[in-house]
Parts: sequence; C-alpha cells; structure tokens
Amino acid sequence: MEELSAKELRDKIAVGQISSVDATKTVLRRVEQFEPAIGAYISTYPDEALQTAANVDRRIAASKPVGQLAGVPVAIKDNMCTTFGATTCASKILENFHAPYNATAVDKLLAADAVIAGKTNMDEFAMGSSTENSGLKQTLNPWDKTRVPGGSSGGSAAAVAGRLCFAAIGSDTGGSIRQPAGFCGVVGLKPTYGRVSRFGLVAYGSSLDQIGPITRTVADSALMMNVIAGHDPADSTSVDEAVAPVCDYLEKLDEPVEGLKIATVPQFTAGAAEDVRKALADALEVYKSLGAEVIEVDMPHLDYAIAAYYVIATAEASSNLARYDGVHYGHRTENPSDYIEVYSKSRAEAFGKEVKRRIMLGTYALSSGYYDAYYLKALKVRNLIRGDFAKAFEKCDCTMMPVSPTTAFKIGEKIDDPLTMYLSDIYTIAANLAGIPAISVPCGFDEDNLPIGLQIIAPAFAEDKLLRIARMYEIETDFHKQKPRINTD
Repeated sequence: MEELSAKELRDKIAVGQISSVDATKTVLRRVEQFEPAIGAYISTYPDEALQTAANVDRRIAASKPVGQLAGVPVAIKDNMCTTFGATTCASKILENFHAPYNATAVDKLLAADAVIAGKTNMDEFAMGSSTENSGLKQTLNPWDKTRVPGGSSGGSAAAVAGRLCFAAIGSDTGGSIRQPAGFCGVVGLKPTYGRVSRFGLVAYGSSLDQIGPITRTVADSALMMNVIAGHDPADSTSVDEAVAPVCDYLEKLDEPVEGLKIATVPQFTAGAAEDVRKALADALEVYKSLGAEVIEVDMPHLDYAIAAYYVIATAEASSNLARYDGVHYGHRTENPSDYIEVYSKSRAEAFGKEVKRRIMLGTYALSSGYYDAYYLKALKVRNLIRGDFAKAFEKCDCTMMPVSPTTAFKIGEKIDDPLTMYLSDIYTIAANLAGIPAISVPCGFDEDNLPIGLQIIAPAFAEDKLLRIARMYEIETDFHKQKPRINTD
C-alpha cells in the first residue's frame, strides 16, 4: 500500500477499495519501524490520525461528501502553526510553544479531510540547507544515512521519500522545498509568491517565504495545490483570485505543452558536478524527443543572486526574530538580574549558531550607515534578476537548470563552512528573489546512487503549465518510481 501515490490512494479510499484506517496504520507501522533510522518527524499524532481516518471511512461508507485528500496521511513542516501539538520551528526557543490557531494551509488540509500524521524536522527557523541546524534532532537521508536530506524542509522530504507519509508540505525561502526534494528523489514545488497563504507560517524572510508541497509524483503536487492554493484575506501578501485565478491543476495535467520552448543558462550552471550536468543534458534530450525546442539565454545578474539573497533574507530574519525576547512567549532564561538579561540571555541560550549568525548579518545590513550600501543595493539587484527572468520568458515557456550543484553531501561536510553551505542553494535562490514558481523533479542518480533533481522555473502564476511540463518528463522516465532501501542498523 505504501507504494501508492497520494492521488492513487485517495481514489481507492473514495471507492472503498482501501480504508483510510488501513492506510494510516501502514504509515504508522513504517514510522515505528524507520523513524528511529531517519529522524524525519519532530512529533507524531497516532491516536488523532486514526480517529480522523475512522471518521473519513464512516462518512464514505454513508455516502457523505468528503474532501479532496480524504483519508490520505500527510505531514506538516514544523514551522506552521497548529492548535494540535507544539509548533517548535526545530528551535529550543519554541520547544514548548503551542499555537492558539492553525496556519491557513493546515486548515485547508484539515478541510480536505487529510490525515495529519505529524510535524517534520527542519533547520531551525528554516535557516539552513541540510537540516543539520535543527535544535532538536538530526534527520538523515533515506538513500544514505551518512548524507544530509537537504534543508530546510529536510524532514518533510525524508518522510515522503521514506514512505513515512504520502505527501507533505514544506516552506521555501531560498530553495528549502526544491533542494531537499532533489536530494531525496521526490517532487518539490515552490508556488508563486502569493499563490498560497503564508498566514500561520512562522516568518523567516517575509518577502521570500512560500508554502508548497513535497510529493512522490507531479500529479500528487497538483492535487496538493488544488487544496492549499487560493486567496486568503488573513494574509496581506496573498494574491486575489480576480488577478490570478486558481485553476484545477489536475484537469489538464497529462496534456503536453504544445510548441514547448525551454531556456538554459549554460554559463550559470557550468560549475555543477559532472553527474549533475549530464543528468540535465539527458533530461533536455528527453524534452527534445517530445518536440521541445531548447535555446540558450543570457541572464547576467544570476551571478549576484546568492549575495542579494543573503542580505535580504538575513535582514528580514533580523526583524522577524526580534519578537523572541523571553517575555511574550518561548524560552525565558532563569533568574535574570534585569530586563536586559531577560532579552539577551534568553536569546543566547535558545537560538542556535546559524540563527545567531543570520540575525547578526541582518542587523548589520540594516544598521545606520549600511542600509543603502547593502540592503537597498540587494533590492535593486533583486529587480534586475526579476528582469532577467522576464526577458527570458519572452522567448521561452520555462527555464531549466539543476536543483543543486551536487547531490546530497555527507553529514558534517559543510556545517563548519557557512559560505560553502550557502552555495548549495545557488540554483534555487533566484526563483524566490523573482517570486516565480519552480519545481524539482527526479532526473537521475549519481555514481553513488544518490538522486539528482531537475529544476523547472516558469512565469508567475503559471503553476498549471509548470506542472504539465514536469509531467511530460515524468511520463517518459521512471526515476520518480525508485525508492530508497532504508538501513535500520
């Protein structure tokens, strides 16, 4: 049963071929068996999950209407507020925080009758590319336990790849859905900024963060988008559907894009590992065999994406994380001598090294005398990058590049070298700066049998076309059908 896609499982539950209780028990058995080896979850809810599943089965048996994800066990990244369980952001500062409301994306999953299996591990406050920065536990890559699962949504990607849920949602600030999806051999979609409500998502970089699905197939991502996409009055950055209507992403998914034109940026991707470059070339050949035209475009400002991103993201993080002061909520130091110690010691004790580093970088970039030199200049570069994509999309339907320069690296390999770690996001960051949708799909394996991800980027609010383009490739290949053999030793 665990080899079914989320959509296949949903369809079988809907007609009574499989019960949601049996599907949920299958997931819970696998969590019990493999979770100690992978460490994908921060918390699980077996009793509540089984109750939800039983309720779905009763309603289906009584021919009552059910939601689009009725009975499907899914997971939620632990930076989305839930009234059930804690919302920790994998940080000691929020280890015992219980939110008084649900994130809109969570409410939409519940309204669709999804079964919430648990909340997944992540880099603390979504700051990282390996999930090694979690303040609570270590997550390992199901394909090779000596490797990282990527980050910051590493727990969600590992859970999907390890068959510890049928789908998950993560958040993507600079590649945090796509990069772990690529490292774990699954599909990860970052929607257009404003397409999915950010209400209830604990903020890291408010102008960059976006919630999206991590799944085993493109069809599953389309199904999840049908549930979570749409305008939300509670989120001022959510785009009105009168401006950008939400369609049924499954309706035309299997219809290929006629006259498809794909753009590549050879000078930007030249630094990728040989296995990664070969996988990209092979994927482009698949598209050519389907009638697509591949052209080369010049996007000169992509070289500055990393620099611009880490100024903007850290500046916004500095502002957003100022609220964790030891007073309002979260960890509070014991026996402070004055209010300054409450603030400084609480933060010093509970924030991890990477979070402190990014707060300091952002505070510096925003400080008097440096705002114009760093933050304002980064915003100007961001506009230039957005312009590069706009010019490219005048000539093509999408751009394609690797998800990451390498496959999953070894645990501990980059954790003490922040600059090298930051460069692992070099290919994903630009889509966040431009606010446009991008997807990672499995496109091969390296010589160590580690998954490689193909990244496809489309114009704003073109998720329907993006999913169709990704599906064209998925139909012609079987990389998405491969699964890891998890070593429980």
